[in-house]
Amino acid sequence: MNTEQPTASDPEGSGTPVGRRLMLGMLGLGALGVAAAPTLQRGLESFLGGAADKDPTGLTGLLPNGGGFRYYSVASSVPHKNEDTYRLKIDGLVDHPATYTLADLRALPQTRMVRDVQCVTGWRVPDTPFEGVRLSQLLDAAGVRSSAGAVRFTCFDGAYSESLTLAQARRADVLVALRMQDKDLNHSHGGPVRLYVAPMYFYKSAKWLSGITVTSDVRPGYWEDRGYDVDAWVGRSNGRDDDAT
Repeated sequence: MNTEQPTASDPEGSGTPVGRRLMLGMLGLGALGVAAAPTLQRGLESFLGGAADKDPTGLTGLLPNGGGFRYYSVASSVPHKNEDTYRLKIDGLVDHPATYTLADLRALPQTRMVRDVQCVTGWRVPDTPFEGVRLSQLLDAAGVRSSAGAVRFTCFDGAYSESLTLAQARRADVLVALRMQDKDLNHSHGGPVRLYVAPMYFYKSAKWLSGITVTSDVRPGYWEDRGYDVDAWVGRSNGRDDDAT
């Protein structure tokens, strides 16, 4: 028989030790959750990225993930590229066609910017750092001819393409990106190299970039052929009124 009674120094009586143990346990679990969160997040992103890599329907893009991103691929599978196998080819209406390795791109001056990422489907990831080589720098090195008016981008998934006018491509906020969120671009996010067009909806920022071809006119990309606007300014295209990034 429990004869212990509440006292002034123990207002909760016999319930106090249980409450204290419960509170300490909750605090311990909370600390464990904080410590494990980065690992769990990376695991979730890796799982969703891998699933999207094998899902040409894009349905995996409907799954939420704590990083805020959705993973889309229009190909049934995408090869992985690394330091040894990655190449970026620049050709078309240029005087000096070139092929860059990953090491070549990393050796060039890097620009870092922090902007919101806005998808035309509605989701947004705020304050996302990107880092890479300004596209204008690569175009200048290639020697763009006077007859040029646009740039076409192709990807090593074998399916995706995008385009910008030459004036858009020369903007200071358009990068050939090597890093995102202060980490090297992983495969799921379009690595090792992707295009990043900061002021436009994210479908313009082509993943798995492999080719930059200078052309006379804009050639609609993958999603433009399916009804999306060629000029994809955030908040001023595709019938949306999102805040500009």
